[in-house]
Amino acid sequence: MKITTWNVNSLGARLQHVLDWVAINPVDVLCLQELKLPDDKFPLDVLRGIGYEHCAVFGQKTYNGVAIMSRTPVRDIAKNISGYEDPNSRVIAATLDTREGPLRLVNGYFVNGQSPGTEKFEYKMSWLRGLRDYLRNEIEQHPRLVVVGDFN
Repeated sequence: MKITTWNVNSLGARLQHVLDWVAINPVDVLCLQELKLPDDKFPLDVLRGIGYEHCAVFGQKTYNGVAIMSRTPVRDIAKNISGYEDPNSRVIAATLDTREGPLRLVNGYFVNGQSPGTEKFEYKMSWLRGLRDYLRNEIEQHPRLVVVGDFN
């Protein structure tokens, strides 16, 4: 299974780049970060038209947003870090059924922290602690776990 991750920094502005790249590199799963559009503006029909029939989307207008597009079904979709309050669309997870068995895929747009001592840095560190706890739980439940994304 070929999985690709890409921070598109606005899917609306770069959709044609994504389509062109996938035409040359027909990966099984495409994970995108920084969609910068809400769920209802996500180009599902276009992506389904090129073979990504199964999409899990967690969009957000203007900032953030993550998605998993797959040629095989996705299930057990989870949005954001369970147990961590965050208004931003930064993490989406889904299980894919592969020939080797279920594969849990976590796609994240990790927080950019700025300088130590700043509020943004504290938010990043808090978010990373939440992510650590979340991933500990995910690996216990899903021994075949892949984490992708923009790690900033």
